[in-house]
Amino acid sequence: MRYRLLGNTGLRVSELFLGTMAYGAPGGLSESDARRVLDHYADAGGNVVDTANFYGDGRSERVVGDLLAGRRDRFVLATKYTVTRDPTDPNAAGNHRKNLVPSLEESLRRLRTDYIDLYWVHMWDRHTPVAETMRALDDAVRAGKIRYIGISDAPAWIVAQANTLADWRGWTPFAALQVPYSLLRRDAERELLPMAESLGLTVAAWGPLGHGALARSAGATKEPAV
Repeated sequence: MRYRLLGNTGLRVSELFLGTMAYGAPGGLSESDARRVLDHYADAGGNVVDTANFYGDGRSERVVGDLLAGRRDRFVLATKYTVTRDPTDPNAAGNHRKNLVPSLEESLRRLRTDYIDLYWVHMWDRHTPVAETMRALDDAVRAGKIRYIGISDAPAWIVAQANTLADWRGWTPFAALQVPYSLLRRDAERELLPMAESLGLTVAAWGPLGHGALARSAGATKEPAV
């Protein structure tokens, strides 16, 4: 396994991230199978475990927390917020401070840790000012609950605006970008990848095998979680 620096930081991350969307999900991996996958990934040198509060209504985070017990500090633990925690509450979703704070606290409890290495904004929220999101994330970094921040599924101009604001105001900037990218979906090459290169952001691709379509065409049986 080879390692790279996460964006413009000194954090070393393996080139392959382990995605855990199927951990604890109905029809997904059992905890014993999930442990075998994680152990195999770690034995190969992988050190980034990526989950989200939305995956399996929090079950993925609980399983990951259990699997990392006793070895949590050896991994770069990543999770996400934005998607609703409660469909009956209009403020239980989005990138505003009122959702960020309880989302983070719930993730910390489920993951059985007191800090998140990489906290992702799961997707763009067009209703919340970018400055509010960046200031709230920076507050969490300064409180020691987050080490680094990233953003997933957002247009290039939003990411550029966010990091420009962070630079002007001395806030924590995004260090990483998560995008769908495969031979079947190359939209990111137009603006997102050039923007990431210009700003020095790490790019984490999800769905690199086209949700299994490319794996089937190549005769493989399962898409790796990256």
